[in-house]
Amino acid sequence: MTNSITTESYIEDNSIFRVGSVIEVIGQAVKVRIDTGKNTSSILYKGDIIQNISVGGYVKIKKDFEEIIGKIEGELIKENKDNSQKNYINNKDKVNRILNIKILGYLESGKFERGIKELPLIENTCFLITKEEFNNIHQFVDSEDKPIKIGQLEFDDGVDISLGINKLFASHIGIFGNTGSGKSYTLAKIYRQLFEEYKNNENFKNKAKFIIIDFNGEYIDDAIIDEKGKNSYNLTTKAMKKNDKREKLPISKSTIENATFWSIFLSATEKTQQPFLSRTIKKTNISEESVKALIKEFLSNESRNVEKGVIFNFLNNINEFLKKETKVNDLRSALRYHGQQNTYYIEKIYANSDLDSVFTKTLECLGGITIKSLSDIENIKLKIIFHYYSEIVKGYSNIENLSPLIKRLEKRILDLEKVLTIKDDDSSENKKNLTVVSLRNVNMDIRKMLPMLLVKELYDKKKKDNNKSHSLHIIVDEAHNILSSNSDRESKEWKDYRLETFEEIIKEGRKFNVFMTIASQRPSDISATIISQLHNYFLHRLINNNDLLAVEKTISYLDKVSADSIPNLATGTCILAGLMAKIPVVIKVNEIKKIKNQPQSHNINLIQGWE
Repeated sequence: MTNSITTESYIEDNSIFRVGSVIEVIGQAVKVRIDTGKNTSSILYKGDIIQNISVGGYVKIKKDFEEIIGKIEGELIKENKDNSQKNYINNKDKVNRILNIKILGYLESGKFERGIKELPLIENTCFLITKEEFNNIHQFVDSEDKPIKIGQLEFDDGVDISLGINKLFASHIGIFGNTGSGKSYTLAKIYRQLFEEYKNNENFKNKAKFIIIDFNGEYIDDAIIDEKGKNSYNLTTKAMKKNDKREKLPISKSTIENATFWSIFLSATEKTQQPFLSRTIKKTNISEESVKALIKEFLSNESRNVEKGVIFNFLNNINEFLKKETKVNDLRSALRYHGQQNTYYIEKIYANSDLDSVFTKTLECLGGITIKSLSDIENIKLKIIFHYYSEIVKGYSNIENLSPLIKRLEKRILDLEKVLTIKDDDSSENKKNLTVVSLRNVNMDIRKMLPMLLVKELYDKKKKDNNKSHSLHIIVDEAHNILSSNSDRESKEWKDYRLETFEEIIKEGRKFNVFMTIASQRPSDISATIISQLHNYFLHRLINNNDLLAVEKTISYLDKVSADSIPNLATGTCILAGLMAKIPVVIKVNEIKKIKNQPQSHNINLIQGWE
């Protein structure tokens, strides 16, 4: 019986599956000479159609008891110069068909393993792979993992591709493709499948946190999951109207009181402005007595001269923080400068009185000093303005060095107030574990700053907590907006700080169960450090040569056939490559059945709209 089975297997291997023998080995590149008569496109065997040798297909090379798997990257023909064969039966016998093959891995106990264990030798026999071996090569789910189905092999109809949840989502993911290639759809599909699988699982809701940085507002409504199942923040920096009830993103107080953030946000210079902010931010909030004391110091100004408009500018700036009963404008119009006394005074009440008397009457004119109720952001603005004038009047700082910072403060902090609200550090978290932050309607400064601020807060909190059963998943769509290493619209300090924040997460995040998914149409714009540290890739159509080079340089296991096919991929089709995929495969991503759960990235139908 054993001999019968062995004989049958030998006949199958050598008469049906054998295709040729190895004639050259240079590292992972192998050349195989094809046997005569093996040029048909497919083979019918036991009711199954087996694809014959073709570019992009797979072969098995036997070396003793080792079975080496390779992918056909190209083929050529060479003239047969064997002098012993003088009489050819037909013209086909005059040439040898040669395959260029790249070694991908090997079979061990019937299971495919990626990598090099053995290299073939000259005259080793090359075979087609069986249907079972083909399925093993395309099995991307470990026995202990749980699968989610995302699509089918593009060139093998009916072969489903499922991915292991743990292997996919416990990794950094890159999704790249030109506009209209299906990039956003793939992002929505894999996370839609995950939430569908675990939507009723309480441990999933409590232990896994997902946040989407959405630059184009594609995921804000019912995309991925219904709106009631997630936290959505549709932020805007448009002008605020009276009693504006706009959505604001909650940020912890410790994050907004970080001096480094303010230095970066206000583009502070290193030598003078950054030290000033470090001194200022950590100080306590300004009291009414402090404001009175500073006004008194300005009015006296006995030790040094202050430029003639500084006191007026101070009163104008401080006025926005005071209640309406405080008549600063009346004081400003009444103030005069007395050169001989080297002081400011109110002309109508100044009659050779001493300073205390003048100051008392000045406060009476003001109607008292009363600071109105301020938000945390307004309190920081007040601190910066107050200490700016305080250091100027005391001579600690130079007005020329700090005044540009104050001018930037006015505009930028107003935008910050429009999109952020401050929460206590120990406030309870929302039970919904998916948060979408739409930046579609915010200006460029906020688009650059807010993702960095939010992600850094979440990452620092996760590092401090370091609960091994909890995970944080940061998803950035159109990631070139925030991860670009080529931006010239910001200071070097800001760019370095921004990139260092995200590069640290990419390099160190796995230790703390923090994982990133980035999607972009311009991988060449993204920091090479970030792209090289990704674990799994979904590569849609890319046309730009710089983008293609960026992808090929960073994904070392992407074979030539796969790399060459990237510019010609159909919409919705992508190459799956990475640690999860044992070999790069071309897959067609399944549709999201409910239109409302699809990302809002559809191309407009112009004709339909015009009719």
